[in-house]
Amino acid sequence: MGQLLIGLINGAFYAMLSLGLAVIFGLLNIINFAHGAQYMLGAFVAYFALQWAGLGYWWSLLLAPIAVGLFGIVLERTMLKRLYHLDHLYGLLLTFGIALIVQGVFRHEYGSSGLPYGIPSQLSGGYNLGFMFLPTYRAWVIVFSLAVCLATWYVIERTRLGSSLRAATENPALVQAFGINVPRMITLTYGFGVALAALAGVLAAPIYQVNPLMGADLIIVVFAVVVIGGLGSIMGSIVTGFALGVVEGFTKFFYPEASNTVIFVIMAVVLLVRPSGLFGRSTRAR
Repeated sequence: MGQLLIGLINGAFYAMLSLGLAVIFGLLNIINFAHGAQYMLGAFVAYFALQWAGLGYWWSLLLAPIAVGLFGIVLERTMLKRLYHLDHLYGLLLTFGIALIVQGVFRHEYGSSGLPYGIPSQLSGGYNLGFMFLPTYRAWVIVFSLAVCLATWYVIERTRLGSSLRAATENPALVQAFGINVPRMITLTYGFGVALAALAGVLAAPIYQVNPLMGADLIIVVFAVVVIGGLGSIMGSIVTGFALGVVEGFTKFFYPEASNTVIFVIMAVVLLVRPSGLFGRSTRAR
């Protein structure tokens, strides 16, 4: 049960980060390799808010996604908008370079040992369930991240705003003819995807500490989750993120040697059987 809890915790972060990637790729056609650095920026904004302004965890849940989302908007307006009609590789290389720059700057200033960020007093302690001890904060992370993921899915798949977003990816000229500002919608969509990464960073700060490299290794796993779920699939990112977190957790218990590779083995199998991913739309000609 302890490994199940660890798996759900990891799955919560996999789901939120892969959801942000799926939103950005599905609506902007950009492979955002800077997502891990933006996740790290969310944790650092929470740390700065506490150290410089005395703003605690709850304010950081609101302010960090807004601050990092604004950074993403500037990035999209100044750089990424030039790449929408080019091959995916150009966006991947640009965002990968941005990630290296951001991580390098923070590592130079703050080292790589990690900075502590305390659990809020309202979420300290835990519950003795008899068969295991359930920390309150970890339960909060699982429930909150699931709520955010489902709310995002509902907005994109079940609302008029989501319909406009999806239509803008298929036929932007037609959507523009209906009076909708498509470039602004694209910019705000990228900012929202980046804000999801920052929100995950705030949630992770009390668990993993604030580290300039906290997103560097995680982003590789998250990309594997996105590929398994299906590039651009919102529900695929959510379900696959939580499911693979649990699989990884149980693998650590039953066969620890394979825990670092099990997700990539699953990805290889899925790509062989269904290249579009478990929830992705097949692009094979009929």
